[in-house]
Amino acid sequence: MSPISNLFAGNTINLTPYAILILIAIFSILWYLFKRSPQPHLPPGPRGLPIVGNLPFLDPDLHTYFTKLAESYGPIFKLNLGSKLTVVVNTPSLAREILKDQDINFSNHDVPLTARAVTYGGLDLVWLPYGAEWRMLRKVCVLKLLSHRTLNSFYELRRKEIRERTRYLYQKGQEESPVNVGEQVFLTMMNLTMNMLWGGSVKAEEMESVGTEFKEVISEITRLLGEPNVSDFFPRLARFDLQGLVKKMHVCARELDAILDRAIEQMQLLRTRDGDDGECKDFLQHLMKLKDQEADSEVPITVNHVKAVLVDLVVGGTDTSTNTIEFAMAELIRKPELMKRAQQELDEVVGKDNIIEESHITRLPFISAIMKETLRLYPTIPLLVPHRPSETALVGGYTIPKNTKIFINVWSIQRDPNVWEYPTEFRPERFLDKKSCDFTGTDYSYLPFGSGRRICAGIALAERMILYTLATLLHSFDWKIPEGHILDLKEKFGIVLKLKSPLVALPVPRLSNSNLYL
Repeated sequence: MSPISNLFAGNTINLTPYAILILIAIFSILWYLFKRSPQPHLPPGPRGLPIVGNLPFLDPDLHTYFTKLAESYGPIFKLNLGSKLTVVVNTPSLAREILKDQDINFSNHDVPLTARAVTYGGLDLVWLPYGAEWRMLRKVCVLKLLSHRTLNSFYELRRKEIRERTRYLYQKGQEESPVNVGEQVFLTMMNLTMNMLWGGSVKAEEMESVGTEFKEVISEITRLLGEPNVSDFFPRLARFDLQGLVKKMHVCARELDAILDRAIEQMQLLRTRDGDDGECKDFLQHLMKLKDQEADSEVPITVNHVKAVLVDLVVGGTDTSTNTIEFAMAELIRKPELMKRAQQELDEVVGKDNIIEESHITRLPFISAIMKETLRLYPTIPLLVPHRPSETALVGGYTIPKNTKIFINVWSIQRDPNVWEYPTEFRPERFLDKKSCDFTGTDYSYLPFGSGRRICAGIALAERMILYTLATLLHSFDWKIPEGHILDLKEKFGIVLKLKSPLVALPVPRLSNSNLYL
């Protein structure tokens, strides 16, 4: 199957031969007229075909494909993906130009149509254009919703889920039954997220049924967000939704909206019945309270803003954290000496006759280094969320026209041999010495969460969820690959980077007392 076939595999486009001929004629004329007009000094790049540009030549693993193209065309190059001009940058200095020197101009994201369909027209933090509405929502989320104080208040919700997952893994270990690590971590992340979203709002007896429905919808949303959409490559054809992806996403959006409406209704019923004591027990209650407080502000928070932020939290907090933990566990199983070093640190700080708590995390520098090194080698979103300049700009001496789609190849930048020693090797200890490397986006050779105004708002939440889960898995169990299974660290590119082959491993209990698993 050709790359272009791979790109649109599973999608059916129904057009009559007559309609196809008309479209080809129209695009050929437009392409010819475009070629005749004076061209700006664009970055270099491979030649494409009329109409479709470079689309037929794309490799599905875009992060490695872009890295190879940079070897031929330099650190900044262009591609024509359908009618969409795309520019890729591959060095820290170019990333700095975009994310710091010209941050305001590049503060908007290039919004795929499926994302707009599921976030109430793009009302969330990820896709809202930079402006007063986005600044208001960002301020509310970072200072109030995702602050350390608020996250601390939800600790018991996180602890409860981690203890339940530990009990399940202990049972599997006693049975000598291997587990799909990614699947187990995904369930943990999903349940953690749901507990924090509305653990205090949805009745306990209904959490399971709501959770099952919620997981199915989120799984389909994630799949649709990762599907290449011809409407994004040819915006003039967007109204036809040739692959039906936007239509499918609208179905998911309606189902998700119904779930969120039920959760909001339950929250209001509980507060009416039990009275409002002013305490917020989950994200939903916090957001609805903030909505009421901001009702008279210049840019008020609406119910749709609340729902869109909840979608951000669950889509951004499940797959991303899951894949980081799975990559980390795979590397540690491959290098048992590193796992032993991590467990030795845990034994010294926590002890084998104790249960790990989040309060221990600040005293576990090697566990933190493992997370940082995993995000260096396997960045969650390897090309970041694509940026889009609101005005024509100069980057690296080249003209970047207004509304160009900009990819920042963080995967390549974080493996740059000019910056990193042994760049393709998993060496967490490098972060014990490299104290300046954090998640603030000020070091442009290390950008796992992006940088500038559009840096990920959920860094504090991601750190807590990943470090607490990873530390628990390493403290409570030894891990080994069972007979008949192979440890494979090959990557699969998609909306997020993940392992191509699931990690299957056997958890072997290592704590001193079985009661510590109850």
